[in-house]
Amino acid sequence: MTKIDIAALRNNYSDAGIDADTLPEEPFTMFSNWFHQALEAEIAEPNGMVIATASDLGCISQRTVLMKFFDHSGFFFYTNYGSRKASQLNANPAISCLFPWYSLHRQVAFQGVVSKATRENSEQYFSSRPRGSQIGAWASIQSAPLDHREVLEQRVTQLSDEYRNKEIPKPPFWGGYHVQPLRVEFWQGRTSRLHDRIVYSRENIDSEDWRIERLYP
Repeated sequence: MTKIDIAALRNNYSDAGIDADTLPEEPFTMFSNWFHQALEAEIAEPNGMVIATASDLGCISQRTVLMKFFDHSGFFFYTNYGSRKASQLNANPAISCLFPWYSLHRQVAFQGVVSKATRENSEQYFSSRPRGSQIGAWASIQSAPLDHREVLEQRVTQLSDEYRNKEIPKPPFWGGYHVQPLRVEFWQGRTSRLHDRIVYSRENIDSEDWRIERLYP
């Protein structure tokens, strides 16, 4: 195996910085601008966000999910309500999320609280999913032990036969989460590791008054 000097791996960022004089008063407009730039750059999974959750005992776990919708109230993702992440969110609604847009030398990190999306919201999104993904939502007992993949594939086959030529309803154990941020940090890589960090923060999720500050890199 070729020896790699990991300590020497580095990227000299030369991007333009964040102009504090043109910042919007709230973070959602800036996020929307950055997200559309990520779309235009055709980076892989621009809506992929790493979420960290914690159990009631403080044990932390993280994974990547897909953000499927956002507006000025927050961000939405969808999952099995019996999954490990859902279990932890039920016990502790605090969440940390990260959009790692490496090729743009950018990342957006936010912390906040979650609540379950409305049934109407979840059903609307579920109905828009490809049929195979709808079957998959029914077939997977997410986060439960699986002895053999063949068991999962058999469940998919059985459900595909059951719902052949039928509309597939949303499973009662599946739906969305609404993430409402209390703190949002925009990070832009700059030369000599003198990165730009702009943070929006508010006292509670009902407040429309955001504090804006620049942090040392």
